[in-house]
Amino acid sequence: MKKFFEPLKMADKLIFIFVGLLGCLSLLMLESTVYDGGFVLDRVVIVQAASYIIGFFAMVAVLHFEYSMFVGMNKFLYIIAVVFLLSVYIPGLGVELYSSRAWINLGFTTLQPSEFVKILFILIMADYLSVHREDIRKFRGVLMAGLYALPIIVIVLKEDLGSALVYMVVWLFMVFFAGIDYKVLLKSIIAAIAAIPVVYNFLGDYQKDRIEAFLHPDNLSLPGNYQVWQSKVAIGSGGFFGKGLFNGTQKELDFIPVQQSDFIFSVVVEELGFIGGFLVILLYSGLMYRFIVAIREALDLHGALIVTGFTAMFLFQIFENIAMTLGVMPVTGITLPLLSGGGTSVIASLMSIGFILNVRINSKPIRF
Repeated sequence: MKKFFEPLKMADKLIFIFVGLLGCLSLLMLESTVYDGGFVLDRVVIVQAASYIIGFFAMVAVLHFEYSMFVGMNKFLYIIAVVFLLSVYIPGLGVELYSSRAWINLGFTTLQPSEFVKILFILIMADYLSVHREDIRKFRGVLMAGLYALPIIVIVLKEDLGSALVYMVVWLFMVFFAGIDYKVLLKSIIAAIAAIPVVYNFLGDYQKDRIEAFLHPDNLSLPGNYQVWQSKVAIGSGGFFGKGLFNGTQKELDFIPVQQSDFIFSVVVEELGFIGGFLVILLYSGLMYRFIVAIREALDLHGALIVTGFTAMFLFQIFENIAMTLGVMPVTGITLPLLSGGGTSVIASLMSIGFILNVRINSKPIRF
């Protein structure tokens, strides 16, 4: 067992500190959502704690091999990714939750394949872009890179708009980092804007309702606006110092929707105030800074692209979730990494951090 944890000696300690603090805050705020005059060991808290433990071991396991082993494996990983995503349509295995058939039922719990496929997608695109770096300097090369990623994104988009947006942003960041020409980038943006009506037709009715709600924020009859309105009331009522831990009234009266996952940030700010919200953003900022350091110190393009992909993933999810609770972005169902309740998200996030640490460790010079 001691040998299993050996790679941790070379890992970025600050990343562990930021992740540990977010994990403790996550358990504390989830406990607050079930608090009933006394501490309650609710299932959501137990699952979150267990997920952090499982995720930690998965993260350490990732450190035991070099990221370079994935070079040339993009086709194999692509097949695994598509099969895993399509597994939600297997009768008896796939299950519909929150108006989306994006989960598989394991009996004792559920699992969201798209969370783990994000990891595969980043490894796939890192391998592809490192090989086709010169090609993406031309519009045709960018188009081919887009077509290469399109099947995975379309499969995800059919059931989960939020996750599909994460995939798109990850692709954009990775292509940009690989060295896309600015003129080609402009053409690509124009092509993407022209494709919006086509993409809109792929969306489900509940996804279109969320976009409609975002475009008409004053219409509280729309389901999405009710969620955001209650979230903003909770955040505004928290003031500078908050109402105190376990004392959130909007949370207690169950006005804050999906408060254990999508809107956990609203609970934080209502109870801990502006100070609590600022602390969360500060922890995430520190984590992003360490990720950027890992990008800068990567030995090769392949490793830098891997870290860029995961950094983009975390950055967009953090921005979208917090902006969503403030009504600045539409409700998409994207959770707040490492803070929201959800076993699949926590385990996948910790595994992703494992890959970032892997690149960082394997980029350090060997000292004799």
